[in-house]
Amino acid sequence: MHEDYVRTARAKGLSESQVLLRHVLPNARLPVLSYLGPAAAAIFTGSFVVEKIFAIPGMGTHVVESIGNRDQTLILATVMVYGAFLVSFNLVVDLLYAILDPRIRVGAAT
Repeated sequence: MHEDYVRTARAKGLSESQVLLRHVLPNARLPVLSYLGPAAAAIFTGSFVVEKIFAIPGMGTHVVESIGNRDQTLILATVMVYGAFLVSFNLVVDLLYAILDPRIRVGAAT
């Protein structure tokens, strides 16, 4: 909010809402998006502890029980599913980067 381009936009006579929508938010959404992708995957993968503590039926209960029973097949399967969550959320974030910021394109000429 204290950058030169924001002060310039205010000096041009734009209202605070126009300055916020046109100049500040486009630059602020990429770091937020960078954080939300892995955070969403962490929420899904961290839920197995909550499921076990509160006795909620789900994959988390099976993961904790399989660790106790040394069921390597089920442990491997759940790790693969959670890994697929992480990869897919990061892929969505990368695709949204190209939509939100036109400077980020695959195969763009430099």
